[in-house]
Amino acid sequence: MTDVIRTVAELRTLVRAWRAAGEIVGVVPTMGALHDGHLSLARRGKVECHRVITTIFVNPKQFTNPEDLKKYPRTEEADVALLNSVGVDAVFIPSPEEVYPDGYMTTVSVGGVSEPLEGRMRPGHFDGVATVVTKLFGMTEAHRGYFGQKDWQQLQVVLRLVRDLNLPVTVVGCETIRETDGLAMSSRNVRLTDQGRAVAHVLYTAITAAADDIRAGQSDRMAIREAAEKVRAAGFERVEYIELRDAETLMPSDDVRRPRRMLAAAWLDGVRLIDNIPV
Repeated sequence: MTDVIRTVAELRTLVRAWRAAGEIVGVVPTMGALHDGHLSLARRGKVECHRVITTIFVNPKQFTNPEDLKKYPRTEEADVALLNSVGVDAVFIPSPEEVYPDGYMTTVSVGGVSEPLEGRMRPGHFDGVATVVTKLFGMTEAHRGYFGQKDWQQLQVVLRLVRDLNLPVTVVGCETIRETDGLAMSSRNVRLTDQGRAVAHVLYTAITAAADDIRAGQSDRMAIREAAEKVRAAGFERVEYIELRDAETLMPSDDVRRPRRMLAAAWLDGVRLIDNIPV
């Protein structure tokens, strides 16, 4: 049976016993409302580690819109049942006061990779991500941290954070898990209407076609313009960006010798969907 832990003190007592026994500890940070994408991270952790902790914490510091924070789904009981089914050893569900106690004053800010795209659209978002991830690594004392590639820029921020601060944790980026029509799994997908859900996959199919066209020799700009037109024609209210960037630095790139990533964000049914693919 999976242990549910709510305090850092209790968590550290458990983890330090595991580490003293020579066990490798993995952590899967989440904000709950779990789906098979999250569970795939936990399963990967179970293969590679002796013990796996999943954290569930809706982090207020990474929300730039208070309404989005309020609407974020919270399904603790169902989440714990799912994690129990995949054999996670502990679920850490702290309160906001446990993570950010009275007098809390510190923010972790990662420059460079955090600044374009999501950083431009959601100022302060990655400061909140970097801060809570640093705290969760410290709280769990894990050897390995598991993150999905769907949030590609977030993954690069965490990799840079760990590298720059010499944190003793290995960050593992795991493949995006998709629905059968290609839509990237996300906790926000449940907020789509039936009509919206029927066309949401177009974001993925449009950027996939654009990537194929670029590989075939079409100009980056033309392929991206056509992708944006397909997304709008499907009924999306707004395309925030579809851009081709260096996969590591997230800077604009036309260097085909380096790995590149096409990243996209668009609004459908008042829900902000993101996706990315390698090019």
